[in-house]
Amino acid sequence: MAYVDIVTALAVLQFIVFGFKVGAARGKYGIKAPAITGNEIFERLFRVQQNTLELLIAFIPGLYLCSHYFNPLWAAGLGVIYLIGRQIYSTSYVKDPRSRSAGSLCRSASAITVLRICLRAVRILRSNAS
Repeated sequence: MAYVDIVTALAVLQFIVFGFKVGAARGKYGIKAPAITGNEIFERLFRVQQNTLELLIAFIPGLYLCSHYFNPLWAAGLGVIYLIGRQIYSTSYVKDPRSRSAGSLCRSASAITVLRICLRAVRILRSNAS
């Protein structure tokens, strides 16, 4: 389970780093709070951070449930794939939003796989309990 905890901490840290990048871009491009528009690079960084938050809400609970009901090492491995996918997505999206496909596929596939494994394991456990 420690590996899952490490992956979770890294996922939260990655989100925080994305937030710092948004803050730095806000200063660099003169975007005063609460504005979220005004410079294309800032808007892309902001969208990466928001998209990360939207996915973390499903990813972290799914990661722990997959670890608990299936296998902690598999869950952690899928979590690492998610982290790599998020980084690829971030880099490519900020450079050119049309090139985000590889990172988007990687992070989405890993998050969906974590949730599917979790749901299947819970279903199997419920059927065995009957």
